[in-house]
Amino acid sequence: MKNAFAIVTLSALMATHAMAQTSVSPFGKPASKPVPAAREDDKSDPSTAKPGALPNAELSSDLLYKLSKAELEFKNGQWQGPYMTMMVAAQQTRDPRLARRASEMALAAKQGAEAMAAIRLWRELAPDSDEATQFYLGFVVLTDKMDEAEPIFAERIKNAPPGSRGVALFQMQQILLRANDKLYAYAMMTRLVEPYLNMFEAHLVLAQGALSLGERPRAIAEANKALVIKPDSELAVLTLAQVTGEPQAANAVLVDFLKKYPDAVEVRAAYARLLVEQKQLDAARLQFEALLKSQPDNLAGLYAAGIVALQLNDAKGAEQYFKRFLAALEKAPADDRDPSKALMILSQIAESRNDMPGAIAWLDKVDNRASPAYLDARLRRAQLIARNGDLDGARKALTQIEPADVAGQAQVLLVDAQLLRDAGYAQSAYTVLENALLRFPDQPELLYDFALLAERMERYDLMESSLLRVMKLAPDNQHAYNALGYSLAERGVRLPEAHALIEKALQMAPGDPFILDSMGWVQFRMGNMAGAEESLRRAYGVRPDPEIAVHLGEVLWQKGSRDEAQKMWREAQQKDPKNEALKSTLARLKVKL
Repeated sequence: MKNAFAIVTLSALMATHAMAQTSVSPFGKPASKPVPAAREDDKSDPSTAKPGALPNAELSSDLLYKLSKAELEFKNGQWQGPYMTMMVAAQQTRDPRLARRASEMALAAKQGAEAMAAIRLWRELAPDSDEATQFYLGFVVLTDKMDEAEPIFAERIKNAPPGSRGVALFQMQQILLRANDKLYAYAMMTRLVEPYLNMFEAHLVLAQGALSLGERPRAIAEANKALVIKPDSELAVLTLAQVTGEPQAANAVLVDFLKKYPDAVEVRAAYARLLVEQKQLDAARLQFEALLKSQPDNLAGLYAAGIVALQLNDAKGAEQYFKRFLAALEKAPADDRDPSKALMILSQIAESRNDMPGAIAWLDKVDNRASPAYLDARLRRAQLIARNGDLDGARKALTQIEPADVAGQAQVLLVDAQLLRDAGYAQSAYTVLENALLRFPDQPELLYDFALLAERMERYDLMESSLLRVMKLAPDNQHAYNALGYSLAERGVRLPEAHALIEKALQMAPGDPFILDSMGWVQFRMGNMAGAEESLRRAYGVRPDPEIAVHLGEVLWQKGSRDEAQKMWREAQQKDPKNEALKSTLARLKVKL
């Protein structure tokens, strides 16, 4: 249930309070940009101290050389020399930004003691820097020096303006939740919030802390106290729903609140997500629709409603939601959401109704090269062009893709081979992959597809060596084990080895219908008819695929259940009239349907 309430605590707080953004964190990746030495006229750095507190230090040519050299060495994998350069320069110039850079370097190198020394210096040089203090507090809590943190927390909360004191309480909670000694941290938290128990935020902090200790009754009690102080607080009711621990109890809390405050957008969104987790999709859709009625351009609501519509097999409804999502996103230029996923989904919806031009048009709108979806969109575009009957155009589209990384370049060649194979040019596809492997010999996907083509061309030696190479490069690739096992079983050779390979693949992916199909087929080849039938029925139950139907039909035929076998084959024929496995099986057994 925790996913449904991801907005609780700090992320929910950010929706209603402006909070300072930091560029580095002891809990995450450090910033990579170097911090320059101070200039006399430099008053632009908000992350260290007030402008007037920056030192009037000259950026001499000697200092510039040392800092540049340190940055270059750090980029090349060294940390000790660059760290010491920054620390010495910080002490000499009294520039807190150099101490901050030293802390970044130590954190990147995972050197705790050195990071702590740099952070202490940073805070000494910039005593008014909120960011430096946040770093210091986070670090002492993580390193079990919490006694140093308590007086600082107390001072920060006390000195916070009344309108920002709640934010200070939540910041304190977020840092203390990361402590190794949870009991000590909670005891400290209890002491720190005691003077502010008239604030609903204080009780929410205590509720979250109690929940982290597993003390659910106290967490519920504290959340209820927060609601008594502020009955219309969405954050308070979301916290109460979260700490209940039971989906039905959480439902009741949220429904009751929405009856009193029907315009509570965050609560309604959380309730809808909770219904999705409970597989109550129709009810969830009603909640998203209600949310969108009051906020038609709510981006999160539009996207979620589209996903729910897809899960309900309402492609038309999903299409409308995603189109509205894109239109609303265009009207919000400050929002940095990536529209690529919505565009890809709209393309899939168009493709599902055989609107290839429409599907391609949506993919053309995925133009953000930095998006993880960009390469997928370009590759899918080429596949759709080929499906539309223009193989040359599809291959030309692939040549226009220029991935920067090796994996992307290999993926382009892989799709090129797949287009040729699907068009019936197996030899050309084989040649493309053969040449691709000269460039990228250790790409498992290339090796796997090359192995399948080698088998198709009866180059079993190459097929086997390629799949064995895949197993070495990617030991958890169940498809390689399955492919080799099935090939051996299909040819009726080395059956015990084939069984072992397929069994290993099945251990990696127990419910995979195609691996179950392979298991059924190798058991059939080994004469275990009962085991073969059981595996194949399981496979067909999970995925009624024509290939599985062909195998199950043959097992039933050999067992004497010929009417049922013909029924399976007819089902396969209806789904795929041109299925080669079905044609060859019927010809071999001299069966007419």
